[in-house]
Amino acid sequence: MSTIKNHVQLIGNVGQEPTITNLESGKKVVRFSIATNEHYKNNKGEKVQTTDWHTIVAWGKTADIVEQFVGKGKEIAVTGKLRTRSYTTDDGNQRYVTEVEIKEVLLLAGKSDKSA
Repeated sequence: MSTIKNHVQLIGNVGQEPTITNLESGKKVVRFSIATNEHYKNNKGEKVQTTDWHTIVAWGKTADIVEQFVGKGKEIAVTGKLRTRSYTTDDGNQRYVTEVEIKEVLLLAGKSDKSA
């Protein structure tokens, strides 16, 4: 039961090419964003779409898969957990960032894919 306390599943489209960073420790980290869309009808019966952007982080083997197969516009499904971190800017302001640290990524065939 403890594994579902902090569990995120998203299906969306990659917003930009993933950024790969090779750390001095030998670890690899990949960062990118995905957009998820929600459709509903407002009180006038009109169809409305909202888009949410999520910052995604992948480490290790998952980062290798993202680096090799994930690109801008691709539709993917991810599972992972929320992570919040903070940092101090050069001018002394404290900033907080919430990211989805993924453990699994699934490549989905989109409308523009021409695979057989």
